[in-house]
Amino acid sequence: MEYTVSELAKISGVSPRTLRYYDEIDLLKPSRINQAGYRIYQTTHVDVLQQIVFYRELDLSLQQIKKLLNEPSYNQIETLDEQHRKLTAKRDRLDQILTTIEKTLAYHKGKVTMNDNEKFEGFKQDMIDKNEALYGDEIREKYGNDMIDKSNAKVMGMSEKDFQQFKQLEHEILELLADAYQTQDPTSEEAQLLADKHRQWLTYTWPRYTKEAHLGLAEMYIADERFTAYYDKHVKGGTQFLRDAIAEYVNK
Repeated sequence: MEYTVSELAKISGVSPRTLRYYDEIDLLKPSRINQAGYRIYQTTHVDVLQQIVFYRELDLSLQQIKKLLNEPSYNQIETLDEQHRKLTAKRDRLDQILTTIEKTLAYHKGKVTMNDNEKFEGFKQDMIDKNEALYGDEIREKYGNDMIDKSNAKVMGMSEKDFQQFKQLEHEILELLADAYQTQDPTSEEAQLLADKHRQWLTYTWPRYTKEAHLGLAEMYIADERFTAYYDKHVKGGTQFLRDAIAEYVNK
């Protein structure tokens, strides 16, 4: 079966403008252009578009999606299995947060009691599930299941005070990264304070801190574009700078 841009847009919910853009960036090219100048798509394009939509739901960039679809080892069934797992995890995260919100509402209405840890369970679990969905395979391969499981347990056991301090440190790191980057010197006082803040942040979740593991994580930041994107979206080139600052810090 064949579809024009407007027909494909109608059945997929993806706008014609977006479909034309996908063609321009070689993400989803039509099989041909007919004599009237219309892009013509086949059923196989519908399958690919479905994959793109799934990946977008997982917050992958178009560049990442393009790379995945062009992988020689790309397997649609395996990809669907993986997407199902990740989307299920995403649904579970939302369910956990909704449960926390509902319980909090009942607490404020005087219908139930709620201790401090319970107030943050949904948000802590959400943080863990997001990290697992995005980086789980890589970090478990690098550090082992035992360490990651212990790390997740440590997060869930955080008190309200510790959880707030942990999140505050995360904000401070991003703010300090912008200031330290301006020095262009990973040995500067600002850069070393940044590295130390990053160490403090890790100790809230890591069962045991080591300099080797700290540097290894920094190396992963620049080796994996998903990690790089997190810091670089705040400060362009900030991920490499953070890695260099940490290298100086752990070697002192």
